[in-house]
Amino acid sequence: MRSYFEKISNLRIGWSKRSLSEDDFYRLCRRHRITVVEMPLRTDGFYYCVKRRHFIAVNSGLPHLHKLLVMFHEFAHFLMHSPDTNTTASFHGLCKKNRKEREADAFALCALIPTTWIRSRTLDELADDGFSDELLKERAAVFERHGI
Repeated sequence: MRSYFEKISNLRIGWSKRSLSEDDFYRLCRRHRITVVEMPLRTDGFYYCVKRRHFIAVNSGLPHLHKLLVMFHEFAHFLMHSPDTNTTASFHGLCKKNRKEREADAFALCALIPTTWIRSRTLDELADDGFSDELLKERAAVFERHGI
């Protein structure tokens, strides 16, 4: 996990210090030369790499908050699980929650709900911001497990 924190801190974007936005996501993707495609999909989104070019596909029909979570989840796959092969794909939600999926979820949760909010706001206040009980429970678990 330590090397992941180094990669994340090198982003220099305020991850887990402030709530990241869609503009932040696109800024990161431009910086890392990731092509983002938003279109109707049968899944929430996925990350893939073809001939060393990186892509994130996101379902354009998702509600805003859910879409942001998917965007940062897929970016986390690029950042932490970038493939060694020329062609691969990582499909969000189509496999069991393995280690890589849990790491990508944690990255996305911390991107949207920063540690400062966990420390300074009640669950009711966070729910007023549009976060579901399930999402808040997952975020609290990440905070308890890793302190972020």
